[in-house]
Amino acid sequence: MLRQFGVRGLLVKTGPGKLSAQLRCAYAFALDRGYEGIVTIDGNDKDDPEPIPRFIEALKSGVDFVQASRFVAGGVAENTPPARDLAIRFIHAPLLSASSGFRWTDTTQGFRAYSRRMLLDPRVAPFRDVFQTYELLAYLSHRVPRLGYKCVELPTVRRYPKGEVPTKIGGFRGNLAVLQILLKACLGRYDAR
Repeated sequence: MLRQFGVRGLLVKTGPGKLSAQLRCAYAFALDRGYEGIVTIDGNDKDDPEPIPRFIEALKSGVDFVQASRFVAGGVAENTPPARDLAIRFIHAPLLSASSGFRWTDTTQGFRAYSRRMLLDPRVAPFRDVFQTYELLAYLSHRVPRLGYKCVELPTVRRYPKGEVPTKIGGFRGNLAVLQILLKACLGRYDAR
């Protein structure tokens, strides 16, 4: 059934790790097959996939890192839980903006695009085992602009369903873990040496 939709592979991660480990598997799969760029999107139906062609065009025009943003002109944030909205706008994005030298507005979502040359740069080195949970998202937002790669944010629509928050990050411990990862990324603790 997947072939009729043009799907070229189905990855099933069986080893340890969560999001960052999954992303590393996907990056390796695409790069091994010679793709010049990769677009990722969260699988929880919050992101409208309509902008994907614009992400691809940005990569073709020489951009190395495209970040989706519901907060730039043309973006839409619908039903974002208030605590999450405040944390992104006043903690996560500002800290990564300060540490990276690039003004980010929406750094927690995985709707992104990456160039092959950036992912294969040994100064980026995203295939290290230190990236298991949410580290890779914060790390790339910190590291890639600092290395002089061209970064942009493109407007997207992110809709949370009413009455529920489809997320794997929850409670005090989950949010504390994300904050610890953010601080380590901003302090360069994940930087390739």
